This record gives sequence, C-alpha cells and structure tokens, in this order.
Amino acid sequence: MQRILVVGGYGFFGARICAALARNPRVQLLIAGRSGEKATALAYQLGLRADNARAIDAASPQLPQMLRKLGVNTVIHTAGPFQDQDYGVARAAIQAGANYLDLADGREFVAGIGELDAAARQANVAVVSGASSLPALSSAVIDRYLPEFSRLDAVRSGITSGALVPGIATIRAVLGYCGQPFRVLENGEWTVEYGWLDTVEHEFPKPVGSRPLGRCDVPDLDLLPRRYPTLRTSSFHAGYASRTAHGVTEWLAKRVRDGKLKSALPLAGLTYRVARWLQPIASDRGAMFVTLEGVDPDGDPLSLTWNLVARENDGPNIPCAAAIALCGKLAAGATLAAGAYPCMGLLTVEELLEPLKGLSIRELAPANARNLA
Repeated sequence: MQRILVVGGYGFFGARICAALARNPRVQLLIAGRSGEKATALAYQLGLRADNARAIDAASPQLPQMLRKLGVNTVIHTAGPFQDQDYGVARAAIQAGANYLDLADGREFVAGIGELDAAARQANVAVVSGASSLPALSSAVIDRYLPEFSRLDAVRSGITSGALVPGIATIRAVLGYCGQPFRVLENGEWTVEYGWLDTVEHEFPKPVGSRPLGRCDVPDLDLLPRRYPTLRTSSFHAGYASRTAHGVTEWLAKRVRDGKLKSALPLAGLTYRVARWLQPIASDRGAMFVTLEGVDPDGDPLSLTWNLVARENDGPNIPCAAAIALCGKLAAGATLAAGAYPCMGLLTVEELLEPLKGLSIRELAPANARNLA
C-alpha cells in the first residue's frame, strides 16, 4: 500500500491525478493544499472521507515533519508555476524519507534537479522531476522509435491545447517567458529565440487541423541533447485552440522582446479572464506531435511523426499520465532508482497511455515506422 500526498491536489492537474489515484485500491490518497475546505470538498466528490484531505502550505518549514507524521511514501507536487520555485518540497520529501514526483515544466527546474541527487541517494528515495508531457512522454516516444535510426539528427515537437482553460499558475508559467530570450539548438548551433515568437503553422491530424504555434522555453531543449548526443536540432512550439488567444500572446511577446514591456506576467489575471470568456467558443480539441528526423540503417533520410489527438477537452489529462503511471507502479510494489533525475526512460509510451484509456484521446503512430516496439 502506498500512502501518496498530492500537493495542489484540488488544482487543475492535481484534481485529475487525485481522481485516478482514488480508484486505485493500493493507494491511500491524501489531498493537500492551502485550503482545507477545497481539499475536503474534492475528497467527498471522489467518494473519500474528510481525513483524506489536509490543509498544508507547501512553503511551510514544518513540511518535512508533517510528511513524516502522516507516514507519506510518495509526494506529488502539482502546485506551479515551477519557473520561480526552489526545491523546497522535494527537499522536504527527502528529509521525510518519501519519494517525490512533480509535473514541473520549468526548464531550469527540471534540468537542475540533479543537485538533489546525493541527498536523495543517501535517503534512498527517488526524486523525479518533469513527470508530465515533457520530458516523460516526449522522450518515451523518441526511445520507442530510436531503433529506426542509425543517426538521430533532429527532434521537433509541439502541443496545441483545447478550449479548457488551465489554472492561473499555468497562465503565469506561459507568460513568464513570453517575449523573453532563451537558448535553442538549431543545426548544431546554440542560438537565441524568443518565447511565443517564430510562429509556424502546423497541420495536426483531423479533427484538429491547422494551428499556429510559437516557440516555448521547456525542459526538453536542454534534456534531449543530453540524452541523444547526435541531435543537431531540438525545438518545441505550442499554441492554443483560439487563434485570437495566440495572436494576443504573440503581440505581447513582440512588445516584451522589443523592450516596450518589461514582462507579460502582470497581465496573467487579465489573460486568464479573457481565456475563460473565449472558452465556450473555442475548439475542445487538442493534440501533441513529435517528429524525428535523421538517417535510417541503410543511410537514407528518414522522418517519422507521432501524434496524440484529444477531443472533448480531455487533453489536460495527458500531462497527468506519467505521475499516475509511476504511482501505479509504486503501489504494485515496484521501486524507482534512488537519486534525483528528470522523468526520462522510466515509462514506455504504452505505460503512459494506459491511464488515458476510456478518454477521447487517440494515438496516431507513424505510418512509415518499420520496427515498432
């Protein structure tokens, strides 16, 4: 039996993870957040009791003692944005002798998690960052199709959302690097791009269709070149269901890039309200793609594109799948290697898609792949 505490458990992603874990008979779930009332309300909604909810401030210096007193085996941290956070929750989990997972999308946060490696090893716990679409799912897709290549030269990936508006923390994460410079690997050279600019029109499979996508600063930009040393290009673009929302974000990005606006962050609240207003008229369909380019074993150029398409606003369940799958493994008696590392190589594509069964989410494998795992 795994006693799992979800920080931000009643939030946009946390609630979805809690709903899945509540159905696992091998999991004792604790829904945690600053509001005990909200945590309790979700517990009742999921058919649990009030003692499955806890009012916990993740920033409290007493967090290690709280986790130890509660007998927590694993902590899942979903309370972003992670771009400006330290590793306080992860350190608390280590001190309490508990495993730690997070859904972090902050590039430096996920790429730098290794600084906790010695402490995690000493405590014999796993500290896993980025248990989300990136890098958990993106790297699993690459690992699945890597045997098709004698040399992998480029990975280009992207996500377009459906209409459902995420929490304000996600909006803050998006606007945090809007118009800000960051490094990307292009054609073997590290160059500078700007958040939500370099817009491209990408054709997703039906029923999603064509969507505008802009550059985003994500952990994969650092992690993929480390994991796949032959890479000469690693890029990621993202966009919205609403072209109006994308156009506004692009306009803000240009103003930040040109020095007319210091940051788009102060507009997070307004952006959230406008997005909620647009939600009823935007598409409920989203998608993710990963394109691999390189050379096949015969020396010929090879390009493979994998897609995941979501309907009925089921897309937000995709970033939750890695944490759910890993907790399922732990609850079944599996162990994770002690140490601190990004969530790469821990789950196969099949394991990541298992928690999404029954939802309106469909995988489209590359038609020209020859050696499917």
